[in-house]
Amino acid sequence: MNSVKPIDQSTEAEVEGNIRELVRRDSAAFRQAESDSEISANNLNSLLRRVSGTSTREIDELIGELQALREKLQDDGNRVQHDIVEYAELSRSVIQLTKIISESVKKLPGIPTMNG
Repeated sequence: MNSVKPIDQSTEAEVEGNIRELVRRDSAAFRQAESDSEISANNLNSLLRRVSGTSTREIDELIGELQALREKLQDDGNRVQHDIVEYAELSRSVIQLTKIISESVKKLPGIPTMNG
């Protein structure tokens, strides 16, 4: 009671042809998907390199600007400190000169003193 029909050669060849066609299409689609994903990965890699390169250049430029500003700030600070020292020396000299003039004026004959 075997109810399996025998397969003729033309049907067998047709089935084999269909299987081969499916395998060929699937492998072509797989190769295309691999190629597409490889292209996408390369595009993403290229984009990341450009973005990171631009960001790195901008950061380097900012660091350079900040270093230049720091040097200017240090130079300005040194100049201000030097000016303060010179002003203090000038101020002391003026006070001494004022005392000398005041003492000299007191010693002049005929000048009334404030004491009475």
